Amino acid sequence: MKILLDNGHGEETPGKRSPDGKLREYAYAREIASMVYDELYNRDYDVELLVPETKDISLSTRCKRANAFCKELGNKNVLLVSIHCNAAGNGSAWMGAKGWSVFVSTNASSNSKLLADCLYDAAEKQNLKLRVEKPGQKYWQQSLAICRDTNCPAVLTENLFQDNKDDVDFLLSKEGKQAIAKLHVDGIIKYISQLS
Repeated sequence: MKILLDNGHGEETPGKRSPDGKLREYAYAREIASMVYDELYNRDYDVELLVPETKDISLSTRCKRANAFCKELGNKNVLLVSIHCNAAGNGSAWMGAKGWSVFVSTNASSNSKLLADCLYDAAEKQNLKLRVEKPGQKYWQQSLAICRDTNCPAVLTENLFQDNKDDVDFLLSKEGKQAIAKLHVDGIIKYISQLS
């Protein structure tokens, strides 16, 4: 199974930061993706960073990169997790929304939904506040290009809110980074184990 880790946004993407500037989404998502990569690699999983660059890579290019692996290996032999931080406002002020959530596309496959469920369960084990779209469903459904336009099971995680002060304090702590990385590692491994 080829595991693709997509870190959200690029260095020059406008906004995408905490109001105090301490958390920048492009840097945070890359740090978490690198931690997840290292842990999976050290456990002998076939893992790859979809966007090693720090500049912003367009969604269409990201999807093309993922789909090239799908064409080479087969759609069912690839999975994609796109790592982000959520925001309730435009980044200029602290907001009240908080918590963790996972998204699939409106055209999501059953395997995309299974991957989302596995990540949600792993986040729950980290005692994070979880956000759901509706009761009884662990994932949100939106028409997100990275999930919609890729041929493999794909999800997008929103790892707390970059404009909630408590969330940002946790995200930037050693404990917070370890919790966010661990839920991704554990959720991905659980998903792969359920396929075999």
